Amino acid sequence: MVETKTPAPRLPQRTCVGCRSTTDKSALLRVVRTREGAVVVDSRGRAPGRGGYLCPRPPCWTAALQGDRLGVALRTALNETDRRRLRDYALRLAADGNGAADDD
Repeated sequence: MVETKTPAPRLPQRTCVGCRSTTDKSALLRVVRTREGAVVVDSRGRAPGRGGYLCPRPPCWTAALQGDRLGVALRTALNETDRRRLRDYALRLAADGNGAADDD
C-alpha cells in the first residue's frame, strides 16, 4: 500500500491596509463596518460586515487613517468619532507592546 501525503493546509492570507504587507490572517487585526454603519475593531475576526485588516503596529494604523485607506477598504467615510476611537486603540497597542489591546 502506498502512503499518500496530504499537503499541509494553507493559512488564509490578508493584506494590511496600512503597510500593504501580506501575512497570515491570524497575525492581523480586523476592523469592520457593521450593518448599522459603525466602524469597530473585531477582536474575534468573525463579525458580519465589510472588513479590513491591519498589522498590530501603530504606524500601520496611522497610515491607514491618515490617507483614508481604511475608509476605502471599508467602503465608508470615517467620521471623527471613528477615527478618534481607532487612534486610541492604536495608542493602546503601543502601550501594551504585545500587539493586542482590549476592546471596549
